[in-house]
This record gives sequence, C-alpha cells and structure tokens, in this order.
Amino acid sequence: MVLRLLKYWLRSDYPVTGDIPVTPALKPAYDVVIIGAGGHGLACAHYLSKYHGIHDVAVLDKGWLAGGNTARNTTTIRSNYITPQGIAFYKEGVTLYEAMSEELDFNVMFSQRGQLTLAHSEATLRSFHLRAETGRHMGIGIEVVDQKGVEALCPHLNMDYGGALEVLGGLWHPDGGTARHDAVAWGYAAQAARRGVEIHQRTEVTAIEVAGGRVQAVVTNRGRIAAGQVMIACGGMNYDMALKAGVELPIRCYPLQAMVTQPVKPWLHTLVSSVSLHTYLVQSSRGEMVIGGGSDPYQLYSTRSTLDMKEHLAEGAVHLFPFLKNLRLLRQWAGITDMTPDYSPIMGESPVDGLWLDCGWGTWGFKATPVAGKRMAECIATGRVPEILQPFALERFERFALLNEMGATAASH
Repeated sequence: MVLRLLKYWLRSDYPVTGDIPVTPALKPAYDVVIIGAGGHGLACAHYLSKYHGIHDVAVLDKGWLAGGNTARNTTTIRSNYITPQGIAFYKEGVTLYEAMSEELDFNVMFSQRGQLTLAHSEATLRSFHLRAETGRHMGIGIEVVDQKGVEALCPHLNMDYGGALEVLGGLWHPDGGTARHDAVAWGYAAQAARRGVEIHQRTEVTAIEVAGGRVQAVVTNRGRIAAGQVMIACGGMNYDMALKAGVELPIRCYPLQAMVTQPVKPWLHTLVSSVSLHTYLVQSSRGEMVIGGGSDPYQLYSTRSTLDMKEHLAEGAVHLFPFLKNLRLLRQWAGITDMTPDYSPIMGESPVDGLWLDCGWGTWGFKATPVAGKRMAECIATGRVPEILQPFALERFERFALLNEMGATAASH
C-alpha cells in the first residue's frame, strides 16, 4: 500500500486528489537538475535536500523511477576491493547501508551475511592474500580461509576435491551483504519528495545546452529547463548523455545478465562467487536463488536475455551446488553496464562548468548508491570535490593515474 501511494505521489501531470500531493508540471528553471531517477540520482537528491538545504531540485527519468540498472542488479553490497582508494570509498558505502533503514525511515531489508569468493588455483589464492592484507590495512573485515574454513562457511558447496575446479580456499568478507534494491530507491525517493524535490518520470532529456563553457539548461520531451547545475547519473546511458554536452567519456557499454529460480527453503546464508566459473549466487529473502556472472563479451545497448548466458550461469551454479540441477528458473534479465578501462567509476567535475559526473559504474553501482549520493551532493552543494572522490576524477585517464579494480569484480569480466 505504501509503495502504491508513493507511485501515485510521484506521477506527473495529475491533479491533487484528497490529501495526496503529486508532482506539478515542470518549472522553467531549477537550481539542480539530476538526470536519472535511479538509486544514485535519488540518493543525491535526498542528501542535497536533507543535509545541504537545497530543495529546488528536479530528478528526471525517461522511463520510470528506478526502472533501469537499479531494478536489474543482484543486490550485492561489499567493500573488498583491491586499491586503497576503492576500498575506502566502498567501505563508507557499507557503513551507510548499515544505517540506511533508520536514515530513510524505510526498511531496505539490509542483510549483512558476508561474501565468500572461491579460489580454484594457487594464483588466485595468492591474489586473495594481497587483497586481504590491503583490506585489513584499510580497516575492513576480510581474511583468507583454507578448505576447512570454506566448508565451515558453506557446508553445501561442492569442493570438487581432486578435480579440475577443486576449491583450494576462499576470501571471506563478513562485511558483505545484500539489500532490497527497490526499497533503497523508494526510500530515497520518499525522503527527497517530502523535502520538496520533484521527481519527473517519462521525461527524456534530448539535449544539454552549454554556453561559454558552462551548462545552461536541459531540453526534454516536456520542455526546456534552465539549470544552475546538472548531474548525469543514468547508468548505461551515461556515455550518450554526456555526449549531449560535448563530453566524451572513456566508457563502453555491455549487457550484464542475471536470473532467478523458484523459491526454496532458506539454505544459503552467504554470498558465494567463483571467478573461475564466472558465476555467483545469493539467496533472496523470499527464498529465490539469484544467479549472476560476467558481462556479455560484446558492446550492445540491450536488456534482452540470451540462451547461451542462461546455460553458462546454470552450469556454474550446478557445479558449485549440484543439488540445484532440478530447480526451475523463473526469470532472466539484463542491464546495461557502463564500463571504464580501469573498472573504477568516474565521479566529480566534467570539462563543462556546472556539469557533474556520476558515471562509469559498470557492475558495481548498487553497492555505491549511498556513498555516491552523499558525496556527489557534497560536490554540488559546495562546488568542491571531496578527497574521497578525487582519485575517481575524469582527468585520471589523461594523467595515467588509473585505479585498476579489474580483479575485484565478484565474477570477473
């Protein structure tokens, strides 16, 4: 009932009915325009309105609220990355998730169940020791466990002793967990809307006007909007959107697929991932087995699922847990990932004054939702990029100061 009321509340071009306020028609100008009503855009709107007193904000989306990658991810939250800069950033994200339900006065169903990443080779195990040492230095919960440790954490796992994919050990990250992705988006949307932020669905940005090196306005299918500042946070369409302002980003887009099975009695109490099998699994709060893997190997703007990826993910899941072989699939879907060369995001200033970037999220955008929203709001409100975001600047590619997080993805790509 709460979600139905909220959906009505956020609909555009409908009159006020009873005590339910609805978003008015677009105004001719806003202090801030956020392009993309997904998790990052809505989080930024929330932090702008609550902590910086900026309420004249419009969040625009060509589709519907949180209907893009926010609705298509597999809900994983973690901070076990490789670079110190990446670990510090995602560590703050985990901390914000831990307090999110209280922050939003909305149950986001955060479950800190831990993540277990499997090593099937000595080389992978050595890389895990490096990640564990770096992670502990940065203050996150992480350790390398041996075969007995893996069995204790996940007793149903096929260890494949003596086989080609024998599990030699694992990287255990107790800070990892999951949250309900739509609850996160609706929670941020509700809080932002209560403070005067306008959320406009079915509002497609067709152009971004720039004059004298500064952003002036966005043009939509519902009219032109003058804007003091603009933030781009539209997932797989970030490259195309930035190009409308004359900014070309080092981004390539690939589909990323996942699927879910029929619900069964809870039995998997951790997130389990295998880089060698390009497969990861987690059980949802409803008992469904959520199965994901690596990106498709070709550039494409598509959210269609494919048979070959379904077969690949099923093969990996059944290898890890053979008793799943007769479990029926319910759904398969895809999102569009905006990948950067170093598997790290692009955040902060753009070459256009007043145009801010929250882009390049690839497969790791959901876990960064609160910290990206909080820190991008700080950028917009103060005009300065906080220290935690400075390593992710667009200019790092010109300075060859890349942050290589390729090996930190849950199932590699």
